[in-house]
Amino acid sequence: MSTAAAAPAAAAFAPLLAECEERLRAAVADHPAEVARPAADTLAAGGKRVRPLLVFCSAPAPALDDPTRRDRLLRAAAAVELVHMATLVHDDLLDGATMRRGRPTVSASLGADRAVQTGDFLFARAFGELTLAGSATAVQHLAAAALELSRGEMDQDRAAFDFGLAEDAYLARCRRKTASLFAVACRLGGLVGGAGEAAQERLAAFGENVGLAFQIFDDILDLTGSPSATGKRVGADLRDGTVTLPMILAIAEEPALRAALEAAGDGDGDHRELCARLARHPGVGRARERALGYVARAREAVAGGPLDGADAAALAAIADGVVDRYS
Repeated sequence: MSTAAAAPAAAAFAPLLAECEERLRAAVADHPAEVARPAADTLAAGGKRVRPLLVFCSAPAPALDDPTRRDRLLRAAAAVELVHMATLVHDDLLDGATMRRGRPTVSASLGADRAVQTGDFLFARAFGELTLAGSATAVQHLAAAALELSRGEMDQDRAAFDFGLAEDAYLARCRRKTASLFAVACRLGGLVGGAGEAAQERLAAFGENVGLAFQIFDDILDLTGSPSATGKRVGADLRDGTVTLPMILAIAEEPALRAALEAAGDGDGDHRELCARLARHPGVGRARERALGYVARAREAVAGGPLDGADAAALAAIADGVVDRYS
């Protein structure tokens, strides 16, 4: 997520984001150093804090000025980000990643056992924070999203190097692995902020569609982006066997590509040449069209009815920021 389009939304909520950062640091402090230190280092590596921003943008405006509601929203935002950070620590271990945002990953620097422990610790601290928001329903929603995240990870593992993967299966994985946390961030903003059920449903639909667009664009960037911009080498998905929408659509148009991709998966192909070929393929343009369709659906979700005081303009700016990230 970036850049110029979403910047006004981030600026408007800068004080809350700064408070959330303090909450995140406090959430992992004063615990055993074996997990507290790598957790603090993971948080200190930074990030765009998109998910906390979604919580704040989705909250009814009056809730942000009410001390009690504001405190609960801060806890919800911190909880969502802690879950996200936990998944990054675990994903880096599963993917064999050595760097994250310019720093060694927990698994690379401290080993697999410590990475598992740190990720588990971050998950535990997330739910510890959210319980203090005083909403059992909020805890249930975040628990359901965490379950979807784990199912998405299993979907990805089962489908590794399956270059016959259907587009529907890919999208189902993206809904679980990425969009579920975007959706619950928006829902929690509405729920904890006091919005009604209808508004919460629209907000969650916005988050899901933004999350799908975000993941598709991320998969495009894996082929077309520069390592300095993405933080990872080009073609990481291909090397890891993660089949993405640009690959699926390229194979649909050019079936002979499947054999080349399978050969690369077996270690017999030239990854660099194949990545460059995929980056030039019309399948990338069609994947971009799919992503833009989800951005449009996200915008429709927050334009189609009352949001009980959520900041529709800021949410629309975040949706535009997904597009800007790719452009």
